[in-house]
Amino acid sequence: MGLTKNAVGKRAADAPLSIQRKGLKDRVVALAGNPNVGKSTVFNALTGMNQHTGNWPGKTVTNAQGHTRFADRNYLLVDIPGTYSLLPHSAEETVARDFICFGEPDAVAVVCDATALERNLNLVLQIMEAHPHVGVFVNLMDEANRKKIRVYLPLLEKRLGIPVVGTVARKKKSLLCLLQAIETELTAPQAAPRARIPYPQVIEQALAYPMQILKQRDIGELDARWLALKLLDRDEELIASLKAYLGRDLFADADLYIALSTAKMLLNDAGIDRDGLHDLIATATVEFAEESVRGVVVYEKQPYSTLDRRLDRLFTGRLTGYPVMLLFLAFIFWLTVAFSNIPSQGLSNILFSLLDRLSEWLSSINTPEWLRGVLIDGILRVLCWVVSVMLPPMAIFFPLFTLLEDAGYLPRVAYNLDRPFAKCNACGKQALTMWVVDIRMQKIVIK
Repeated sequence: MGLTKNAVGKRAADAPLSIQRKGLKDRVVALAGNPNVGKSTVFNALTGMNQHTGNWPGKTVTNAQGHTRFADRNYLLVDIPGTYSLLPHSAEETVARDFICFGEPDAVAVVCDATALERNLNLVLQIMEAHPHVGVFVNLMDEANRKKIRVYLPLLEKRLGIPVVGTVARKKKSLLCLLQAIETELTAPQAAPRARIPYPQVIEQALAYPMQILKQRDIGELDARWLALKLLDRDEELIASLKAYLGRDLFADADLYIALSTAKMLLNDAGIDRDGLHDLIATATVEFAEESVRGVVVYEKQPYSTLDRRLDRLFTGRLTGYPVMLLFLAFIFWLTVAFSNIPSQGLSNILFSLLDRLSEWLSSINTPEWLRGVLIDGILRVLCWVVSVMLPPMAIFFPLFTLLEDAGYLPRVAYNLDRPFAKCNACGKQALTMWVVDIRMQKIVIK
C-alpha cells in the first residue's frame, strides 16, 4: 500500500490514499466500527452528496471520503471498512487497521450499536490502545429504546476516559454532537485518564522491556505499549506495514531485539507461547469490555438478553454450532432449488418462445445466416438460459439470507467457520460467498 510515514503521515497524506483535503487545516477523521452498525449511514448523513469514492491503492477495497463543516472548520471523514478487530482476517480489515494505526488520522470515531454495546467495545478498546484521539458514538439509540435497553452513556464515558455520545444516524441534528465531541477531544485537555486493558501480570512484565526501549526511539504517532505488544506477537503483515511506515526495521535495533528476546523468555518460562498470548490478550479484552458495560447497559426486558445468549449457545456451541449450520444450509438449498424450479421453467418457456419468434422474424426479412447465428444462438440464447436458470433461485436465496442476516445468524456462521477457513488463508466472512457458489452449482447440475 505504500505505507511510508512520508506517504500516509500528516506530511503527505494526499499521496497513497488519495485523501481529498480542501485545506491544510482540515481535520481527518476515520469512521470505524463493526459491520452493520450504521457507520455508512452516519457518514452519508454528515457528508451528503459531497463525497469521493475510490479504492485503496493495491486493494480492491472501496473507501469513501466526504467533507462536512463544523465550528468554522472543515472535517474530512473517511469511511473505512467495517472490522471486528485490529487483528485482521481479510483485506478489508487489513486496510482498516493500517489506516487507523499508520494513516495518522487526527481522530478515530468508533460507531457502535447500542443494542450490542459490549461486543462493539472490543474494537473500541483495541483502537484506544493504538490511537491517541478516539471518540465513541453509540448509534441506534432509538432501536435500543424500542427493545427496552437503557444505555447510561455518562457512566461509560467516565470509565473509558474518552467522549461517548449517543446518536440516531437518521437524525442529522443528533450527529452534530459527534462533531462537537471530536472537536473537544482534539482541542480540550483530557479530563480523565484513559482506560487501559489490564493484561495478566506476566504479560505486563514482559511488555515493560520493549516499552522502555521504544519510548527512546522515534516511532511517530504510535503508542509504545501497543507497539510492544504487536512486536511480541510477531504479526508479519503488520510488521511489514510498520517497516514501511517508519522507514526502518525495528528488529535491526540491537537493544530492542534483546528486550524482545528477554520478554519472550519471560513468557516462555510462564508457559505462554504465541497462541497462548493471543488467547490471554483476547480474554483480557473481552473481560474488560464486560466490566466496562456493567451497569451501563440495563435490559428492562430481561428475556431479551437471556434469549440472545441461549441462541448464542445453540448456534455457536461446540456440539450444536456445526449441525445447526448444516441443517440451515440444507434447508435453504432445498427451499431455493425446490421453489425455483417452477418459475425457472415458466421463465424459460416465455423467453425461448420469444426467441423463436424473433428468429422466425429475422428469417422472414432475409437476415444473413451468420448474423442470425450470432444474435440468436450466440448471444440471446445464452442470455435467456442464464436469466431463466439464475434469476429465480437468486430471487429466493438472497431474501432468505437477508432475513438470516437481520436475525443475527450470519455473524454466528462466520464465527463458526473462521478457524477452519483460516487454515485455507481465508476468513469466516467468506461463508456467504461459498454458499452462493454452492447454490449456483446445485442449480446448474439440476438443470
